[in-house]
Amino acid sequence: MKLSLTFARLAILLMALPAIPQAAAQSADITITPAKPMPVVGLFTRPYQPRYISPVNLGNTNRLESLLRGGNLYLTVEDAIALVLENNVDIAIQRYGPFLSREVLRRAEGGGLLRGVGTAVLPGPISVSLAGVSTNTNGLPTGGGIGTGGAVVTQVGPAPPALDPQMFAYANFQHQTSPQSNTLLAETNALTNDTRTFQFGYSQGFLTGTNAQLTFYSSRSTLNSPASLINPATTAYLDLTVTQNLLQGFGRAVNNRNIRVARNNQKYTDLQLKEQVIATVSSVINLYWDLVSFIDDVHIKEQALQAAKKQFEDNKTASSIGTLPRIEVTRAEAEVSAREEELLISQTNVAQQETILKSTLSRTGVASASMDEVHVIPLNRIEIPKLETLKPVKDLVTDALAVRPEIEQARVNIESSMISMNGSKNALKPLLQAFAEFTNNALSGNVNALYNGASGVPDPYFVGGYGNVLGQVFKRDFPNYSAGFSLNIPFRNRAAQADYVTDQLMLRQSELQLQRVINQVRVDVKNGVIGLQQARARYEAAVRTRVLAEQTLDAEQKKFQFSLSPDLTGVVQAQRDLAADQSAEVQAMANYTHAKVAFDLALGKTLETNNISMDEAAVGKVARQSLIPVEEPKR
Repeated sequence: MKLSLTFARLAILLMALPAIPQAAAQSADITITPAKPMPVVGLFTRPYQPRYISPVNLGNTNRLESLLRGGNLYLTVEDAIALVLENNVDIAIQRYGPFLSREVLRRAEGGGLLRGVGTAVLPGPISVSLAGVSTNTNGLPTGGGIGTGGAVVTQVGPAPPALDPQMFAYANFQHQTSPQSNTLLAETNALTNDTRTFQFGYSQGFLTGTNAQLTFYSSRSTLNSPASLINPATTAYLDLTVTQNLLQGFGRAVNNRNIRVARNNQKYTDLQLKEQVIATVSSVINLYWDLVSFIDDVHIKEQALQAAKKQFEDNKTASSIGTLPRIEVTRAEAEVSAREEELLISQTNVAQQETILKSTLSRTGVASASMDEVHVIPLNRIEIPKLETLKPVKDLVTDALAVRPEIEQARVNIESSMISMNGSKNALKPLLQAFAEFTNNALSGNVNALYNGASGVPDPYFVGGYGNVLGQVFKRDFPNYSAGFSLNIPFRNRAAQADYVTDQLMLRQSELQLQRVINQVRVDVKNGVIGLQQARARYEAAVRTRVLAEQTLDAEQKKFQFSLSPDLTGVVQAQRDLAADQSAEVQAMANYTHAKVAFDLALGKTLETNNISMDEAAVGKVARQSLIPVEEPKR
């Protein structure tokens, strides 16, 4: 049987190195670029050149500067969301996840083990003061997921084959002198041998569990002995060795499990980025509306202080003409001092809230002096809708189960665990390998100039140059064949059995974790609906209470004005109650915004409600333009 054509075809097939894709991947922050290749040579050296990652970008987008006017940062809630998508550090950190998972997939496609690359989702910042504000987020996604980055790292089971082809080369130049005690054979007492040995090979593994290696060997030997017929002589062989796993390590399902898990991890890191965007955007919305409520509270405290000061001046006037006891002046002055303290606390809340919000919207926080001194002016006011139109809770739960990212993350983890379990299950089998080897040998050289003719005339077939060697190899004049199998059976096999049971137990845990997440989603939706309804009821009650407080104050003032009661205690108390009820109304409005954010989180509609595109979030560039005020609104 002639196998020379088969050898030639196989050599051509194995030597055809697959092209390695070098497409540059990038976002607004991250760029991966290959090294600049050298002309012509770069086509061959490209797989061995490093690729470079752009430095960390600590600059803010132009949007931030465009919203600055006269030392103030004018923000709509839409602008705050756009800025956090472009500049927030937490989102920027998570933006590296998809790039990392892409490189792990690249590694797995070459036959490497998986690497854990996940970064836990970070909860967003909270307001400086949450007095009276409900933040019912129990059970809502706060980051982390069920697995760390979906990193299911293969540590058990058959090792994946080396899928990247390898070429090897070996060269050896040697001079050797051997003393000869018997000169009958070598006809010299010091036999010298000058050799030049070359070996080239190509090997590759395949997902079927097959490994092939093609090796070419050539050695040229020059002796100083007249006994050799051919000197110098060249020996060579072309060897093809193929091994095939038949039990352990057999089949694509076992050998490509890392690749499939790596692809799943790409989905996981995309979901992590989405979860981080949701968490951070929800946080910045809460920060924004809390700042609005804190500013409104400052206005309330200023009005209360003005009312107390006016009362103090009126009391001084009345006391000076003898119509009011001096004690009422002291009491009014104490009221002024109390209102000033309350105003200072409210102003402090605003200043600290501005700092938190600016740090969230900027890569460098308040490190810049210009940013540190800027005051944030929110342009939106809290508006409570007149009616709350909600679907039935059953329908809301169904919608939430379809879109909540942590449910998809749990399912991805389960799928990855099932894929990886193929490895531990396959490791239970004995190691059975079949192998076959085909070798073509050759010998050629020149007639020894020192030959004494003692062994007859050299065979002319072996006389010739290197072309004669190659001709013998590819004509298969001197073939070797071998085939066989090897079997390795471990007794008891406890490690493999324990690994498979461990993977099954972990899979069952993951399935229960998925059910726990589903159960929690149902609780989140119901609590979100209840929280929204309660927040509305609390706001409506706060409005009624504030109206009654206004009426009470008006009645007390008239009573005192018409001298129905010479005691100012009722007026002072009514003023206190009104200020407290006005603050409670503002807090109830802030509470409603928090309840709405929590409701959107529970339903998984934060992105949809706020018109956020994950494509824009992934690259860190928002297309919509900011609304810049023509005139500076009053603070």
